[in-house]
Amino acid sequence: MTRRLAFAIVGAWIGMSPGLADAAFSATERAVILSFGPWPPAWQADPSNRVSGDPAAVAFGERLFSDRRLSKDSRISCADCHQPERAFTDGVALNQGHGPIHRHTPSVVDLRWAHWFGWGGEADNLWAQSVRPILSPNEMAATAADIRRLIINDPALACRFRTVFKTDPKDQDEQTVLVNTGKALAAFQETLVSGRTPFDDFRDAMARRDTAGMARYPAPAVRGLQTFVGKGRCQFCHFGPRFTNGEFGDIGVPFFTGSRRLKGNNERGIDKGRYGGIQALRASDLNLLGPFNDAAGNAAAVRTRHVARQHRNWGEFKVPSLRNVAATAPYMHNGSVATLDDVINFYSELNEDRLHTDGEKILRPLNLSDRGKADLKAFLESLSASVMRIRPSPSKPLSEARCPEK
Repeated sequence: MTRRLAFAIVGAWIGMSPGLADAAFSATERAVILSFGPWPPAWQADPSNRVSGDPAAVAFGERLFSDRRLSKDSRISCADCHQPERAFTDGVALNQGHGPIHRHTPSVVDLRWAHWFGWGGEADNLWAQSVRPILSPNEMAATAADIRRLIINDPALACRFRTVFKTDPKDQDEQTVLVNTGKALAAFQETLVSGRTPFDDFRDAMARRDTAGMARYPAPAVRGLQTFVGKGRCQFCHFGPRFTNGEFGDIGVPFFTGSRRLKGNNERGIDKGRYGGIQALRASDLNLLGPFNDAAGNAAAVRTRHVARQHRNWGEFKVPSLRNVAATAPYMHNGSVATLDDVINFYSELNEDRLHTDGEKILRPLNLSDRGKADLKAFLESLSASVMRIRPSPSKPLSEARCPEK
């Protein structure tokens, strides 16, 4: 089969005339599509966490992730809100911990490639972000003293702590034990990676000029991809293999949280978003400029040193990854958009008057037809797959220590 005939067949299949098949995507759009991969990216250990990639730390962190004793009154574990069967989310708009939680639970999958954490970017590393909900009075409501006491008094946890960190938790202060607990939790979460999707197969076939491989991608998803990289201009915020710029944006979702007063929030019913996130980040002694960074002075620390609050940061929230988007409803920082159809309607009928006027305006209403909405949904659904685990190879022999199971 000639190349021209193959493209003619693909063109007819996606509803285009054979003469236009070779121009299904412009050269620029093709480059954008190729930039969405390959998947998964190469995994590298986090230099700020000396136990990143250590199998013993991964196993310890996995155990801690499901341990409700990390919370006050042993009520909540990390896994209660980040449920494996829901792509490590919880499926509800706003969960309830020891108090009302005013932000939607995000997935913890693919976090190894992030550089800001939390809807407002309150942390610049995964281990600090892992500590944050443990201490939050609205979430797990524990203290550093509680965590140290738990680790010391539980023989299984104390043994695993000694195995991973090569020191007895009794010889460390409360803050250090807490941070090391966060580093073990981070080591586990780093291994959670989205599996390969139908889109990844299409993208790789495109890179190979494999028309037969491209033809296996459903026609509606192809048309939805055309919208995504064409009139939708979605790639300006959702780019790269994770389909996110990792930064923050204002898309007009209100930052008012209702009339309830939130513990630890001086403003009644207001979520400061990125504006408050930068404030919390700079004030934290767990940021990469602080004493717990195991690779002081690395590139990520430079990023933190130069971040500064601006007025436009009000109403800005994290641009989420679109991988597994079909499995992580509801959506937005406050869980206010219930379904993927509702998200598409939100962008199709976007109210530009709700957007901040500072800076360049990227968003505009898409005004999609019913078919256009269905096509875009088909593309977004093609970005979902089961979560897989990366098993980093040990850089050094595992300890021969044998720890009790309970």
